[in-house]
Amino acid sequence: MKRPYSEQPAIVIALIAAQTLCAAFFLWDVITDAMRNAANGPVEQFLVLESAATLALIAGIVFEIRVLMRLLQRKAHLERQVSLAARAFHDVIEERFTEWSLTAAERDVAHFSVKGLSITDIASLRGSAEGTVKSQLNAIYRKAGVGNRGELLSLLIEEIMDHDSAVEGAGQPVAETSG
Repeated sequence: MKRPYSEQPAIVIALIAAQTLCAAFFLWDVITDAMRNAANGPVEQFLVLESAATLALIAGIVFEIRVLMRLLQRKAHLERQVSLAARAFHDVIEERFTEWSLTAAERDVAHFSVKGLSITDIASLRGSAEGTVKSQLNAIYRKAGVGNRGELLSLLIEEIMDHDSAVEGAGQPVAETSG
């Protein structure tokens, strides 16, 4: 079973902590062996190898921490971007609903429809008859100038894309063409 994404940084942090404890033990072992060896003469080959392995482990830990920090920063950035996009999507939808003069009931039905709920589900959630929901959907389609749910979604998505393009282009110089 795959673990939820939110638990993965905690697992990586726990592994880094375990590696750090191991590195501290190996570093202590290398230092004590080196002090014992200093009194006895030349450095033994295993001590050089053990020292290199310990330094490699420490370098690996530093690298892992840097990568983890970058990934967590990237994750936070992406979450902010998704939040901004969701707000922009909501704002564009609300602007259109206001422009189309949808009633409160029609707005509810339109929101549920955009979320992909069936007529039966919408009627159940609103405590109304399916015929009422169908009538409200037809009023929404008429006010929006579309024929069905797919066209409504396409219109809203197109509005969002146009809105995003206008926002991205704002404040940027327009290239002049000479003819």
